[in-house]
Amino acid sequence: MKAGAGRAAGHDLSALRFIASVGEPLNPEAVVWGQDVLGLPVHDNWWQTETGGIMIANYPAMDIRPGSMGRPLPGIEAALVARDADGKPVVRDGHAVLVTEPDTMGELALRPGWPSMFRGYLNEEERYRRCFAGGWYLTGDLAKRDGDGYFWFVGRGDDVIKSSGHLIGPFEVESCLMEHPAVAEAGVIGVPDPVAGEVVKAFVELKTGNEPTGELRLDIIGFARKRLGAAVAPRLLEFTTNLPKTRSGKILRRLLKSREPGAAGRRHLDA
Repeated sequence: MKAGAGRAAGHDLSALRFIASVGEPLNPEAVVWGQDVLGLPVHDNWWQTETGGIMIANYPAMDIRPGSMGRPLPGIEAALVARDADGKPVVRDGHAVLVTEPDTMGELALRPGWPSMFRGYLNEEERYRRCFAGGWYLTGDLAKRDGDGYFWFVGRGDDVIKSSGHLIGPFEVESCLMEHPAVAEAGVIGVPDPVAGEVVKAFVELKTGNEPTGELRLDIIGFARKRLGAAVAPRLLEFTTNLPKTRSGKILRRLLKSREPGAAGRRHLDA
């Protein structure tokens, strides 16, 4: 996408049958780009090392909803567990309280017992026990589920930005920024603010041919505000040429936070 659609022009793609993405939530723009440029949509899915295999996916037999993780695979029971003000799972009478309203955020959870489920963390038994509550395995990911049972990733529980009473998922903001014609990639974090608690800051890589000007910065921020609203859109935006990533391509928001004075990420890195 960063190189432009012309990179695929002139190549015979007739042998291409299926495109899948894994490791990082897939922005809706990438799904649409795959259909337009490669002739096939990109199928997103969700799993963790702890799950031992894919649990939720946009599998070939279903319609893709760009930006959605898809629906649970046959035999997998997934749900959203309510969280309290401290981010802890709500459990009553030994049972986790589930979020049942469509498009309402909760912690993604799986019913234990699938064949590839992990058996523990090496030498960390207490950490393993904390992963389970009220009859569910707690993934640490926040998500929503629409009325048709499609799950939508919001963010890691410790990545969610709390700004003036709003809970903001970085992925939602990043996906919106990538719809701007000049933006190739984006990483979003919360930075401390004395009034709001945190404000949204975006780090943006531009597509080739775009200059990082003040005018473009304001244009991108305005673009996001029209789609997300002033409370959710970035208040701060910094251009970069090298977003920090893991070997598999995940944006390291921890490292972005570590560059900000007073941000929580610095404590984790210094520990």
